[in-house]
Amino acid sequence: MNWTKMKKIAGCVAISGVAVCSLSLNDVACQTPAAEKQERQLATGDNKGFALVELYTSEGCSSCPPADELMEKLQVENAGKPVYVVAFHVDYWNQLGWKDKFSTAAFTSRQRQYSDWMNLETIYTPQVVVNGVSEYVGSNERSIVKAIDASLNRGTDNALTLKGRVDSDKVQVAYEVTGSTKDKTLYLALVQKKASSNVKAGENEGRHLSHVQIVRELIPADISGKSTTVKLPENLQQEEWELIGFVQNKDNGYITAAAKMN
Repeated sequence: MNWTKMKKIAGCVAISGVAVCSLSLNDVACQTPAAEKQERQLATGDNKGFALVELYTSEGCSSCPPADELMEKLQVENAGKPVYVVAFHVDYWNQLGWKDKFSTAAFTSRQRQYSDWMNLETIYTPQVVVNGVSEYVGSNERSIVKAIDASLNRGTDNALTLKGRVDSDKVQVAYEVTGSTKDKTLYLALVQKKASSNVKAGENEGRHLSHVQIVRELIPADISGKSTTVKLPENLQQEEWELIGFVQNKDNGYITAAAKMN
C-alpha cells in the first residue's frame, strides 16, 4: 500500500482511502456521513450498565487536541462511575511530518475493524466509539455524553471482574467473566494515565499536547481462563498506569462488559 498518495477532499486529507482531518480547531472535525448514526440495539441483561469510550487520535492531527481535552473532562465528570476512557493513537498520520510516539499500526487496524463492523466508508480522527455500538466525532461532547448516559442505563449480558498483584515489572491478573462467552474476546488494555509531548513538526507544530488514558498495549486474554500475566512498560511508576478490561463480540464489535483492575 502506498501511503504517500494523497488528495484534498472537503478540507480533509485522503490517504489510500482513509479520511483524516486537516481542519482548524474552530471547525467541526471531519464529519463523515456515517458518523453519529443511530445506535444499534444491544442485548439487555441483568448486569449494570457501563460505558467504554474509545478515542482514536493522533498528535499529527490538528483537530485532535479538543478531543483529548474532552476525554480528560469526561474522566473528571464521571469519577466513581463505570465509565472507562481509553485513547488509541493511530499511525496513519505519521507520514505527514510528525511521528506520534504512542501510535501503533495495531491500533489503526482496530479502528479499521470498527469501520467494517459499522459499515463506514472511511476511518478518521478524532473518532470516539462507545461500547462498540456507535461512533462520533471525538470533539462532539453533546452526542458522546448522551451515548454514555444511555449506556449506563442499559443492562448487559456479561459481567467482568479484575484483580491484580504487582510483581516487579509484571502484573499477575486474575479475572472472571460471567454470562455467555460464545464468540467473544477478553481484552486487557494497559493504560498510561497521563503524558505530554512538545510537537516539533506537522499540523500541531509548536504545540504542547497533553493526553490522558493512553493505551500502551492491548492484550487478548483467554476468556475461559482465570488469570494471565501482563508486563509493564519500562520507566512507568505504579501510580502512572492502570489496567482496563473489556469483553467484545468478535462478529459485530459489541462490548458487553468492562471493568478496571482493583
